[in-house]
Amino acid sequence: MFRDISLSAMYMGLLAAFVGYAASFAIVLSGLIAMGADDQQAATGVFFATISMGICSIWLPAVTRIPAAVAWSTPGAAFLASTAMLPGGFGEAVGALICCAVMILLTGLIPALGKVVASIPKPIANGLLAGVLLKLCFAPALALGDIPLLVLPVLIAWLAGLVWHRLAAMPLAVAAFAVVLAFVVDVPAGSALSAPALFPEMILVAPVFTLQAIFSVALPLYLVTMAGQNIPGFAVLELNGYKVERSPLIRRTGGVSLLAAPFGSIPVNMSAITAAMMAGEDAGRDPDTRYTSAIVSGLAYIGLACAAGIVTSIAALAPAALITAVAGLALIPALVGSLTAAFGEPKNLEAPALTFLIAASGMSLFGISGAFWAVITGAVIWAVKRPR
Repeated sequence: MFRDISLSAMYMGLLAAFVGYAASFAIVLSGLIAMGADDQQAATGVFFATISMGICSIWLPAVTRIPAAVAWSTPGAAFLASTAMLPGGFGEAVGALICCAVMILLTGLIPALGKVVASIPKPIANGLLAGVLLKLCFAPALALGDIPLLVLPVLIAWLAGLVWHRLAAMPLAVAAFAVVLAFVVDVPAGSALSAPALFPEMILVAPVFTLQAIFSVALPLYLVTMAGQNIPGFAVLELNGYKVERSPLIRRTGGVSLLAAPFGSIPVNMSAITAAMMAGEDAGRDPDTRYTSAIVSGLAYIGLACAAGIVTSIAALAPAALITAVAGLALIPALVGSLTAAFGEPKNLEAPALTFLIAASGMSLFGISGAFWAVITGAVIWAVKRPR
């Protein structure tokens, strides 16, 4: 394995880890906080989610010898950020995270479950994903109206990144965010920023299991993770000529997610964006050695996990609107992509449209969130209207 590592693989692995972390850590934080996590619980959740990414990013490529990139569930975190807090608080949310991880693990153990998820019409899955992302994508515009002097530098840096290179947009936005905080936030003496700890306090959350949490959070979280992350991640690897055995990869990410879930970690899954970075020629001329770039990204994720305490301390000190604005900027490409895919079939627009609208509305029925009803409604309409 060490003979296969090249400078290009190391560079691309480090770049992929930085882009993957910088582009979405604010989304993960927003999701945990929206579910009722306090600062320490959020720090623990971010730490274990990042460690899980690191472990899987080392384990999977080492076993399969393909650049199997792993990320945390960004659309899943966006779903949590846009969902009302459960009555049982963060304990009930952790129960839902555990149930979601069990579903992912069972999908890897029972191939028929994977076929059921894959059988969901793509316009319906993308309509659900777009509805989940929409609310958080409003955040940059809303924050611009409330705190324009703080948000404008972030927006300008994001736009400059888009002009330069699409993958540079969020890292530059995060850098501008850090600069803004340096000028406007007073760091209290004794805080994690003035005396950073190597690891956050490890807090094990007592889970609470309810049917409401399973249908309102666990099941939609599972669906957006599978449809929005795992399936596109597999597709990227296959498009680059790699043979992918899906069930073992889902089993491993599901198992690691299950071990981390009691600490408030969101699931980890296959990644499409970082896989595209590490499966191409930029990661090495020989396709058989590009898996080492994914291993390097895993080592980088383990190092970034040590920043979990600092990251959550920043979130506690920064204006909440600024944090959600950064998270919303990171989700705009995913929103555009999901909307485009949802309405790509002109003869059947009603089903994805209702899926999107119900998921975006924030409604609930019988205590169950709109994301669940969105899938049910969209699937029924799709089946009724589908040409026979």
